[in-house]
Amino acid sequence: MANQATQLDSLFRPVDPSRLAGEERERPSLGYWQEVWQRVCRNKLAMLGFFLLAAVVALSIFGPMLVPHSPHEQSLTQGNLPPSGEHWFGTDDLGRDMWARTWMGGRISLFIGVVAAAIDLVIGVCIGGISGYMAGRSRLGDQVDNILMRLAEILYSIPYLLVVILLMVVLEPGLATIIIALSLTGWVGMARLVRGQLMQIKRQEFVLAAEKLGTSHAKIIIRHLLPNTIGVIIVNLTFTIPHAIFAESFLSFLGLGVQAPTASWGTMANDALAVVLSGQWWRLFFPGFMISLAMFACNALGDGLQDALDPRIRK
Repeated sequence: MANQATQLDSLFRPVDPSRLAGEERERPSLGYWQEVWQRVCRNKLAMLGFFLLAAVVALSIFGPMLVPHSPHEQSLTQGNLPPSGEHWFGTDDLGRDMWARTWMGGRISLFIGVVAAAIDLVIGVCIGGISGYMAGRSRLGDQVDNILMRLAEILYSIPYLLVVILLMVVLEPGLATIIIALSLTGWVGMARLVRGQLMQIKRQEFVLAAEKLGTSHAKIIIRHLLPNTIGVIIVNLTFTIPHAIFAESFLSFLGLGVQAPTASWGTMANDALAVVLSGQWWRLFFPGFMISLAMFACNALGDGLQDALDPRIRK
């Protein structure tokens, strides 16, 4: 009985607030983005994609500096050499170092992918946010939504290859042309995704409360709606970048994108196509491998982010 009384007394005894504060400091609560990062770190495939992408970006920036050869330096006496200690990725038919040209081409391909994805992000979020917020609010709002979505559907039905060919009639082939071509139709997917997300959350209580308090439409979209779609936007962005990289490589391979002597993974693959069957495998292998590696890294990281940002698996 004495032991039971002691146990009951310990249960109902007031707790020292300082001890509770110490326990809370020992178990700090994590923020939302810290929890997301921990879930990404636990995903081995996502972390593999993250480190591979970081390696590709780092080598694209510093790779040409690691060898004494310039990516534009020509030496006809050293043409078509296989990979060796002097030329790590071999040389092309003009004697240019393939290692330096591969990573110089990586700069161009990654630049086009990031810039095109950024433009798609800005245009898609703006149009999708306006369309999703205005839909169902009034007759004018429905008309705005219909106009924007019909425009998106028209552009979505036009292949970007046809857009590039039409732009070639007006503009010269180059970086600006391919970025414009990718941006004209690339924002449609982002806009439709953002619109769908806003249609789901715009009638929740915190949005209705902001409307009753007289908050402007622009502030509601920027401060309340878009932050709640940031996870979906980030995931879609990680899939947009590899799509843009592949599109640039494909168009450059066809001769519709970056033009020689500027190096990109697509132009290098185009130059190697005529000689790869003669035994010069390294001319096509390294740029093709880098395209595949960059796309795999972005997609693996995107899948990991999609799982980490999914609210249904948040514990």
